[in-house]
Order: sequence, then C-alpha cells, then structure tokens
Amino acid sequence: MPSTLAVFLVLGLGLSQRSSTQKQMLSKPAIWVRPSFMIPKGRSATIGCRGAGEAMEYQLHFEGGLSALKRPKSSPVMNWVKFPIPAMTSHTAGQYRCSYRSGELWSELSDPLELVVTGLYDTPTLSVEPRSEVTSGENVTFHCQLATATSTFFLLKKGRSSRPQLRYGNLRAEFHLGPVTPAHGGTYRCFGSYNNHAWSFPSKPVKLLVKVPGDAGDTTFAPTEHTSSDYWDSYELTTGTQSQKDHLLWNHMIQNLIRLGLAVLVLVALMGFLLEDWLHRRKSQERAHRASHRGCRRRLRAQRALET
Repeated sequence: MPSTLAVFLVLGLGLSQRSSTQKQMLSKPAIWVRPSFMIPKGRSATIGCRGAGEAMEYQLHFEGGLSALKRPKSSPVMNWVKFPIPAMTSHTAGQYRCSYRSGELWSELSDPLELVVTGLYDTPTLSVEPRSEVTSGENVTFHCQLATATSTFFLLKKGRSSRPQLRYGNLRAEFHLGPVTPAHGGTYRCFGSYNNHAWSFPSKPVKLLVKVPGDAGDTTFAPTEHTSSDYWDSYELTTGTQSQKDHLLWNHMIQNLIRLGLAVLVLVALMGFLLEDWLHRRKSQERAHRASHRGCRRRLRAQRALET
C-alpha cells in the first residue's frame, strides 16, 4: 500500500508539471550581429542569439527558411549561441531571425535582423549644401551621386543609434535635414543599391558641423560622437532591455529551484515509503521465523518424550 501511494504521488506530480509546461509560453529570443549590420564583401561576421531559461537548441532562419541549428555550450545563466558567417556575399545578406527550444516547446521567432553586404558597386560621391558648417536651425541637404545607374540610395550617420535613411533615384538622391540641431552633427556617408541588402562601396565621409548661436566655441559635434576613421560603430539589434532579460532569467531560475525542491520532496517521500514497506516486511519475516522456530522446538520435545 505505501509503495502504491508513492507511485500515484509521482505520477500526479509529473502530470501537473507537464500540464504547466504546456501552458507556459517561451519568451522571444534576442538576436544581434558583430561587428556591424553592414559587412564588406568577403569579411566575416557573427550572429548571436540568446533565449531565456534552459534553452536546449537554437535555430537560425534566413529569409524565412531554416539556415542553421546549434546547441548551447555555456551555462543556462549565459545561455546563447553564435552563428558565424565566414565570408559575407550577396547570398548571405538579408533578413535573419532565430528561435530556441526548451523541453518540447519552441519559442516564437525573434525580431528581424537585416544584414547588408557592401562593396558590390562603384563608389558614390556625397556633398552637403549650403555648406558643411551651419548654424543650429538651418536646413541642409545631402546629395548622393553614383556614376552607375541604380535604384536606391542610403544615407547613414556614424553612431550606434543611427538608422539608414532611404531615398529612391536613378543616378542621384537628395536627403533633406532640418531645422538642424547639434544632434545632427557628425560624420555621414552614402551608399547606392539595387536592393535593401546589397550596397555599393561607401562614399568618402562628410562631416556636418552645427554651431549653436551664442556659444564661445567655433563648432560642436553631437554629444558622445565616435570619431574612429577605420570602422563604423558596431550595430546591435536586441529584443527587450537587459533588465527584462535578467528578469526572465531570474524567473526561470526560481521556477527551476521550485521544481528541484518538489522533486527532492517526492524522492524523500518515496524513500520513506519504501523504507517503511521494507521494515514492515522484515518484521513479518522475523515473526514468521520465530513462529517456525518455536514449532520445531515443540516437535523435538514431543519426539524426545515418546522415546523416553
């Protein structure tokens, strides 16, 4: 009876955990790329994907189809994987998403990550009007021109928070900014393209200097402007903030601790039931052995009495 009760207890706990797991929704993973979302032709890049909790497997999707599959090697607290791109080409540029599996459940797909290959066409020229040094409140226009006919032009300001501006044109395009503020100051480049993921070589950089009236200095850049001339800043796309990720990881850790505690309690209860059953069987065997021993002694005494 105690063993049967323990079996039912274990089965009931397993069914309840399975039911709660089926109802649990896995959070959306985060996806990013290093060193930048713009990769020169032939250069390498690495896509990262991170899920929450104990992710067992990751999938990378490219343009709607499955591209790669990986299992994490790190601990659950730092649960993420890398998908390397050895050499960037027009065939590897495009939209990427990732997903992960925990148990039997697959998460939804991450937000899209757009990767661009550069260096496929001629080098455009970039100029700014009325001049590269303006006063706050003025309007400026960037002109991007390409000798080879194209369909799309992109203007990009250097910096982590910069997003490409798009204009359509055949040989040239205009990008209007204004009224400008010191935040518009910085280094700009433009690209030509036939699609959103295959761009030309970058133009030579053009620096826009914005002067604030009344300031003692000559000109001013936007605050925290990065001025490295070798590479563009790394561009990282993630879903959710770091605090949200940490919160999700903490919740999963708490859930795992609760499950572990319940499993330990069930194991202790099962061992207790088994021990009680073993002691009960042992007492019964000892009673039967003593009763059998008494019967043998009585028979021996009776035989001796008959012989005398």
